[in-house]
Amino acid sequence: MALYLKAEAETTIPWFYFAGIDSYERSLRQAKKDLPEEEGLIAIYYSEEDWSGELNPNKQDTTPKSIAFFGGKGLDGNEDGRAERTNDEDVLHTLAVHMNKYGSKESSIRAGLWDFYQRDKAVELILGHASVYHEIDSLDVSKRAFPVPLHFNYSYRTTWGNARGWGGKRIHEGTDIFAGHSTPVRATTYGIVELKGWNKYGGWRVGIRDTSNVYHYFAHLSSFEQGMERGTVVEPGDVIGYVGSSGYGKEGTQGKFPPHLHYGMYKDSGYTEWSFDPYPSLRVWERAERKQEK
Repeated sequence: MALYLKAEAETTIPWFYFAGIDSYERSLRQAKKDLPEEEGLIAIYYSEEDWSGELNPNKQDTTPKSIAFFGGKGLDGNEDGRAERTNDEDVLHTLAVHMNKYGSKESSIRAGLWDFYQRDKAVELILGHASVYHEIDSLDVSKRAFPVPLHFNYSYRTTWGNARGWGGKRIHEGTDIFAGHSTPVRATTYGIVELKGWNKYGGWRVGIRDTSNVYHYFAHLSSFEQGMERGTVVEPGDVIGYVGSSGYGKEGTQGKFPPHLHYGMYKDSGYTEWSFDPYPSLRVWERAERKQEK
């Protein structure tokens, strides 16, 4: 937080935008095998060529003047005379200077982000992360919740990867939690509502993006919680809708299967998105919540 606040003071760009960029970059490092793990607190990545300059013969150059001469982006953020690609203050300062060229209004920040990433999806994800940090006014997003209240009757088992026939040959990309009709469905993480509405497979569904770039998919709902709209920031345990049996047809189709919540998790790599098995996470969250209740 101290680093983000320093960047805010240098630029007047609110700290939570830097937090959003950093969390997006951290998720990329976790998802992509061609990126190294961050060495410090800040996960923002610059390649050797970007930092030192493409034509710079010394790819480990830390001298600000020679980096600038070869068109490199690296800057000295802590005024020690060196511009180090692995130094948190230098990296964040370099990004802050880039963003400051565009200004501190959201439209200007959006333009700066697009210029940096050249990907509309990256811009939207970062702004979503920033909204979460702004709303909760904290960097602590570690809390989790099980998707349905533990005192309701429910059951589930691992079903990820099982075959599905309706709508063509495909696999089951999630875990089904069977519960009574209208059982509350809760957000499992801090995040922002990215999608809400009808899907012919999932029926009435809500999609929430967390600050680790994981997309949480809640499907087959009977209805949505009042006030739950795209752009709404949620916290773990917030009710987002209610268990139903919607889907497998045109809008409004109900009752083609027993009421249950389909819960899926998807990871974004910066280029593509893929599903992974949510069952292990659900077991951990359920056990942790039961332990807290004792």
